[in-house]
Amino acid sequence: MADQISARHILVEQRYEADDIKKKLDQGGDFADLAKKFSRCPSSKAGGDLGSFGRGRMVPSFEEAAFGLGVGDVSEPVRTQFGYHLIQRTK
Repeated sequence: MADQISARHILVEQRYEADDIKKKLDQGGDFADLAKKFSRCPSSKAGGDLGSFGRGRMVPSFEEAAFGLGVGDVSEPVRTQFGYHLIQRTK
C-alpha cells in the first residue's frame, strides 16, 4: 500500500510527562529504551513499535501527527483520548 508508514510511540497520562521524555529524547535518549521505561501502552515491551499502518487506522490527531513526520523525526506531544503520545516515524 502506497500510503503506509511505520512508527513507534510513547504513551503517558500527563502532558508534563511527555514534555520530560521529549527533553530526554532531544538530549540523545534512545526512543525504544524510553518507551520500555515510561510508556503505558502494551507496545512498550517492543520499544513502542506499532508496526506499519495506513490512513484510517489510528485516531485522527495521532494519524495526522504521524503522517506529518519525516522518517526518524519525533513529534511534539500529541493528545488523544488515551493520553499524550510522542511519536517517532520509523519508515
